[in-house]
Amino acid sequence: MPRDIPVGNGKLLICFDRDYRIRELYFPHVGQENHMGGKVCHFGVWVDRQFSWVDENWQKELFYLQDTLVTEVKLYQPDLGLRFICHDVVDFHENIYLKEVIVENLVPRTREIRLFFHLDMGIAGNDLGDTAGFDPKTGAVIHYKGARYFLASGLSINGDGIRQYAVGHKGSTDREGTFRDAEDGVLSGNPIAQGSVDSVFCIDLTLEGNSNASAYFWIAAAFEWLEVNRLDRLVKYKHPRRLIKRTEDYWRLWIRKENPPLELLEKKLAEFYRRSLIIIRTQIDAQGGILAANDSDLVYFNRDTYSYVWPRDGALVAHAMDLAGHPTVSRNFFRFISSLLQPEGCLLHKFNPDGTLASSWHPWSHDGQEQLPIQEDSTALVIWALWQHFVLYRDLDFIKPLYAPLVKKAADFMCRYRDDETGLPAPSYDLWEERRGILSFTVGAVFGGLTAASLFCKVFGEDDKASYYRQVAAEIRDAASNFLWREDLHRFCRMVYRNSGGDLKVDATCDSSIWGLFAFGMYKADDARLVVSMETLRKRLWVKTPVGGMARYEDDPYQRVSREVTGNPWFICTLWLADFLLEKDDSDEGTGQAMEILSWVTDHALPSGVLAEQLNPFTGEPLSVSPLTWSHATYITTIHRLLGHLSERGTFPDAHLSREDWMTRLFNQTCDSIHGICKI
Repeated sequence: MPRDIPVGNGKLLICFDRDYRIRELYFPHVGQENHMGGKVCHFGVWVDRQFSWVDENWQKELFYLQDTLVTEVKLYQPDLGLRFICHDVVDFHENIYLKEVIVENLVPRTREIRLFFHLDMGIAGNDLGDTAGFDPKTGAVIHYKGARYFLASGLSINGDGIRQYAVGHKGSTDREGTFRDAEDGVLSGNPIAQGSVDSVFCIDLTLEGNSNASAYFWIAAAFEWLEVNRLDRLVKYKHPRRLIKRTEDYWRLWIRKENPPLELLEKKLAEFYRRSLIIIRTQIDAQGGILAANDSDLVYFNRDTYSYVWPRDGALVAHAMDLAGHPTVSRNFFRFISSLLQPEGCLLHKFNPDGTLASSWHPWSHDGQEQLPIQEDSTALVIWALWQHFVLYRDLDFIKPLYAPLVKKAADFMCRYRDDETGLPAPSYDLWEERRGILSFTVGAVFGGLTAASLFCKVFGEDDKASYYRQVAAEIRDAASNFLWREDLHRFCRMVYRNSGGDLKVDATCDSSIWGLFAFGMYKADDARLVVSMETLRKRLWVKTPVGGMARYEDDPYQRVSREVTGNPWFICTLWLADFLLEKDDSDEGTGQAMEILSWVTDHALPSGVLAEQLNPFTGEPLSVSPLTWSHATYITTIHRLLGHLSERGTFPDAHLSREDWMTRLFNQTCDSIHGICKI
C-alpha cells in the first residue's frame, strides 16, 4: 500500500497509508531505524455509545496544505454525524510529530466525543524487549528500548490531557493488540507492559450541537528519557498549534526561496513541481543521505526495502535540487558520498543513511574470478552531478576538498576500468540491478563523468590531466559508436557482454535507459542513430492500455501485472521520453508532446501528489514503492529542461536561467571538443 502523505524533518519521518494510518516511523535517520516497519497505528472515535476506527467506512481525502509539509486530511462519517479535519506535521527543528484534529459535531445536540490514539511499535526494527508505560509525571505514554525513547501524549481544547490509557501485549493468538480495548469507549488503565507491546490513550471533548473544537496528539523522539520530557514540556509551553503554524510558515518560505518562471507552465504542472520538491525533502536524511524510498510494504515482496542510499539515485536527485535552487541538499549529499569512495576509486552498490554498507546481491566473484560488485554509472554520475553543481553555484571552497580524493580518484578509476578489447567501460551491473555487462546507460554516464572530471582539472590548472580524461572519454565514445550501435538492429543495443567462452555478445532488448546515451553529453539527441533508437523504443515500450506510459524494457518481469503488456509504466522512463522530445529539436510539436507527458505524470500521481515507482497498466494504481524519490526528481529535471527550451526560443528572458545556460554552454563546449577528437 502506498505511503500517501509522508511528513518529516530529516531526522524523524512519519508515513501514512491511504487509510490514514501511520505505517512508518524512522528515527534518528530518514530510512534508519524503522520503529514500526509497516505495523498499523489506528486512530478512532467513540460517540453516542458507538465506536469507529477512521480507517473503516470513513470518507477520506488525503492532501497537504499548499506548498507545505503539513497535511490536510478530511474525514467524514455521516452515520456518526462527524467530520474531522486533521493536520499532521513533524516540527522543522525539533523531533516532534504533531497532529491537530478539528472535530465538527454535525448534529444539533451536545455530545461527548472521545478520540483514541494507538501506537504500535517495534523499536529498532523488532518488537522484542520493548517497554511501554504510563508516566504520571508527564501524563504521557512512553515506549522505549535501549537508547530510543518515544513519548506520546495529547491535549484537548480546554487544556485537558490524557483521560484514559492502556498498555498491553500484542501478537499472540489471543492478544491481537491493546487497541481493541478502545472499542467499548473505556480503557483498562493497565500502566505498563514489556515484550511485544502496544498502547492506546484517549482525549475527551464535549461539543455543543453544530459546533467544532480541536484536539492535539504528539510523539516526541529522543535518545534519553530526559530529552523526551523536555520535548513534551516544549509542546505544552508553546502549544501544538503554534508549533504546527511555525512549521507551515517554514516550508512556505523554503519552497519560495527560489522562483523559476513556473508561471509559464500550466498551473497544475507548476503546483506539482513545488509538491515534488517538498516530497523529495521528506526522503533526505539530515546527514546527507538521499533515500530511494521509505515504504516497508515491499518487505513482503523481497524481504528488503528501498530505504537505502543508492549513489546513482542520490546524484540525480541532488542535481534536481541544484536546478531548483536548493544546493544545501546536494552539498550534504556530496560530502556524505565522498567519504564512501572505495580505495579503488569506485562506489559500491548502496549504503545505509548512517554511511555503513547496505545489503547487496552483487557478488564479489564470477565464475571463480574476483570482480568488483559495482554499478559503475553510480560512480560516474556523482562526478557528473558535482560538476553541474559547481557551474551553477561556483562554490570553489566547497569543491576544493573534494577535488583530489573524490573527483580525480574516481576519474582515474574510470580510466583504468575498461574492457581491453572494446575500450568501453569494463562490465559492471546495470542501473536496474539485474544483469552484468557493458551497458549503454553506463557508457553514457562514464562519458559524462570523465567529461566533468576534465572540466574540474581545467579549473584547477591541471591541463595535462584534463587532456587525459578528455582523450579517454573520446575513446569511449568511439567505442560506443563501434560496438553499441548495431547496423543489424538499426539502433543502439542495451548492452554487450561476454559469454562463458569470452566471446562478445549483444543484448538487443529495447530498454528505456538508452536515454543515458544523450543525457550526459555523449551524443546529441538529434543524432540520427539516437533518433531512430528512441523512436523504436517509443513504439515498443509505450504501454498500449488506457493508462499509457513507458515500460522499462521489453518483457520486464519486476512486479509484472500481466503478459498482455510488455511491462508496467514507470514515471522515470516516461519522463525520459519527454527529455528526448525536448532535446531532439525545438519545434512546437516536440515541446507540446513533452508537456503532454508532464501532464500525464501529474494526472497519475496520488491525490496527495505522491509518485510511485510504477503503475498498474490497467488500473493506474501505484505499484512497488511510493513515494519514489527518483520519480519526483526526474519530474523536476524535465521541467527545468522544458523551461530551458522555452528560454532558448525566446518565450521569456534569458536572465531567468542564466546559471543553467552557463552550465549547458560549458558542458556542451567540452563535449563538442571531445566529439572533435572522436573518429566516428
